[in-house]
Amino acid sequence: MVNEMRLDSEGSDMHRTQRFQTAALDCGFVEASRQRQGNGSVVWLTKDKPGVGRRIHQRMCVDRLTGSATVYWTTVPGKVDSKTFREVPALREWLKAPEERPADAGLIR
Repeated sequence: MVNEMRLDSEGSDMHRTQRFQTAALDCGFVEASRQRQGNGSVVWLTKDKPGVGRRIHQRMCVDRLTGSATVYWTTVPGKVDSKTFREVPALREWLKAPEERPADAGLIR
């Protein structure tokens, strides 16, 4: 059986992964590492400058297999929060939004 890539409204999974990465790079992230696992690949990014306010020490995982991007950050020492996005526009909006604004649109719980 031929392993076919899933297509969606944004094109192929590879295209979606590239769009997530572009959004992250546009918002101050830099690539930290790449990992290949099975049929998918994962790209880890980190914020090039420390965050301010509540979202500090930001990291992002872009996962080609799930077609998603998850942002991780610390709010206080020892507490890690995260938000997962399946749509690039929702990620871009959340990354550019002020921290006080509720950021639940477009994420997976």
